Amino acid sequence: MIPRAKLKAQKVDVAEAFIADRALPEGGAWITRAREAALARLTDMGLPVKRDEYWRYTDPRRLTETAAQEAALLDPQGEAPVFGAFDRVKLVFVDGVFDAEASDSLALDGVELCTLAEAARADLHWARDLYGTLEARAQAPVERSLASLNTAYATEGLLIRVTGKPAKPLSIIYRRSATGGEAMVRHVIRVEPGAEATILENGPIAARFNQVMEVDIAEGATLHHVRAQGRDHERAGAAHLFAQLGAGSQLKSFTLTANGALIRNEAVIWLDGEEGSAHIAGATVGDGSFHHDDTVFINHAAPRCESRQVFKKVLRQGAIGVFQGKILVDQVAQLTDGYQISQSLLLDEDAQFLAKPELEIYADDVKCSHGSTSGEIDPHQLFYLRARGLREDQAKLLLVLAFLAEALDEIADPELAEDLRERMEAWLKRRV
Repeated sequence: MIPRAKLKAQKVDVAEAFIADRALPEGGAWITRAREAALARLTDMGLPVKRDEYWRYTDPRRLTETAAQEAALLDPQGEAPVFGAFDRVKLVFVDGVFDAEASDSLALDGVELCTLAEAARADLHWARDLYGTLEARAQAPVERSLASLNTAYATEGLLIRVTGKPAKPLSIIYRRSATGGEAMVRHVIRVEPGAEATILENGPIAARFNQVMEVDIAEGATLHHVRAQGRDHERAGAAHLFAQLGAGSQLKSFTLTANGALIRNEAVIWLDGEEGSAHIAGATVGDGSFHHDDTVFINHAAPRCESRQVFKKVLRQGAIGVFQGKILVDQVAQLTDGYQISQSLLLDEDAQFLAKPELEIYADDVKCSHGSTSGEIDPHQLFYLRARGLREDQAKLLLVLAFLAEALDEIADPELAEDLRERMEAWLKRRV
């Protein structure tokens, strides 16, 4: 085992090399303070290396090397845009930079919306008390220095304050025009008491991306988050979701991922108020040189709260899936209801699934469960469907879609769920 001091030195060296030629962006007083504090955290922690406990299944070098590798652009081949059939407010980023001309108006009843670049020029902003605070909170018990890097250097993103119940979802669309380069995107969202909104995300941000979303959901508020990560086969990136929930508030977040070279999705959720509810789910389909990592931490810090983690991965031809999920129940969090399931369906012998489920419980009166399974298509189920006249490819497709269904059920809007189900079916038809 490598000595702790030597490991720390390695991580600090990686961070120093990464930021050697990067100056902190200029901005107003509030964001400058946040960026300087994040830079101090980053230089103290260093950037992750594979010997880190929570990176043991995923090699972070492609995310931390000084120059981003190129990634070929994907030809959509006439495929309809994700969420294109829905009436929504389109907010477009091209190569990680907000494109006002391609976007809809930022004026919408029930929402206060501006870009990070615009807000950063001001000395005061409502996001002052949120920007970087949840990222800093998320550094314990596990260091998440890629998020600190984002806090320090991100210049693009959206600051969204939901004050009512907007009539349309806010749809954040990422487009990529360059084969190289990287992007750091930062979104800050506050949902005021009793308010409710839906945030959609889709598309490839950049050849390499580092994204952070900080979310504060106040008492009695609700946020729906549905994300479809772009199908680029060679992209690499890390996405972070940090959310704190007040009493009686709700968060439902779902991510669909199809292919990519290296994707790490992290979520850290704090249930701070009584009777809060957090559902984090994901469906992943990948093949070939595909490495997908879901790392989730949910802290029950108040009584009578509910959480669900539902992650399903379908892998083939050497693809690797990782799940690291933890439920922490504080001593005060009596009557907690926590559920965690991570499962993989391996379509051949070359695919791998690596799982590390955890429960840490200090309260007496709780209901918590976790489970993790990995296996192939059940031959008995396949025989049953074949015996009723289905071709083998049709039977396999039905069984795979049935396997993914539990994760899709976490999407509150049935029309959104059906749209993503159809996209998964199209991907599977091309491969299964």
